[in-house]
Amino acid sequence: MLRAIFSPDNPVWRFFILVGRIWWLNILWLVCSLPIVTIGASTTALIYSCMKLRKDEGYPTNNFFKSFKENFRQSTALWLIYLVVGAVIGAGLIFWNYSTIPGSKIAWAILLAIGILYFISLMYVFAIQSKFVNTIKDTIRYSIFIAFANFKNTLMIFLVLAGLILANIFTVFLVNFLTINIGFAIVIYWISFHYQIVFDRYIPEQEHEESYLDKLEREGTQEKKKRR
Repeated sequence: MLRAIFSPDNPVWRFFILVGRIWWLNILWLVCSLPIVTIGASTTALIYSCMKLRKDEGYPTNNFFKSFKENFRQSTALWLIYLVVGAVIGAGLIFWNYSTIPGSKIAWAILLAIGILYFISLMYVFAIQSKFVNTIKDTIRYSIFIAFANFKNTLMIFLVLAGLILANIFTVFLVNFLTINIGFAIVIYWISFHYQIVFDRYIPEQEHEESYLDKLEREGTQEKKKRR
């Protein structure tokens, strides 16, 4: 009886182990995001680690720092680009909202539409960075293309992230505390399910492993070509 209760295969224990790993990833993300400039790299690493955790591949700490190191430069560049653009959009929305210049409401509406597009791109850009190797320009371009090509998954991700933001703005301090301590990683773990569904559509099926006979035949063919 006790052996069954404390068995690693017990669903209850597996659940607590999973929660513990998510909590630990949230701590790693928080610590590595403290310099602010590294938020892009730490978010990329968190998304990568959560997708690996879903498949039970590797160890959370190793996965996190592997991605953090490999994607540091490009993720940081992406973060700085989105930070500047986001600040410009935010400042523009505030300016046009209070402006009395003719046409200010139209300008505000156009900027709001750009802001929504910006947020949609932001939802995917670090996830794409964690999974694929592209230039910064292509990563940004694909973040918009993939978002609209997979609208159902994009909508689910949008609602969850928007809910997290609104909950932290308009609710009590307890929600902020929980979000900082574990909430962000839980949300990323949940939406990584949608990331995985989306990305699997763009990853070609792995070719069958070459058999021993295939290898001999290939080597024999190459040897014949050399003799000619």
